[in-house]
Amino acid sequence: MSTMLKSLRNRRELARTRRAVDHAISTAVTPGMRDELIVMSQVRHAGLR
Repeated sequence: MSTMLKSLRNRRELARTRRAVDHAISTAVTPGMRDELIVMSQVRHAGLR
């Protein structure tokens, strides 16, 4: 059961992070900042940190 709970928590955390990044991208002040946020999220998603 704890493995299932861990999985649920991880999914929730990823969803929360994804929403925060999406919000940051949509409210970025400059196009350059927006592009940087997009690149950071793509690199993180690909696991290339």
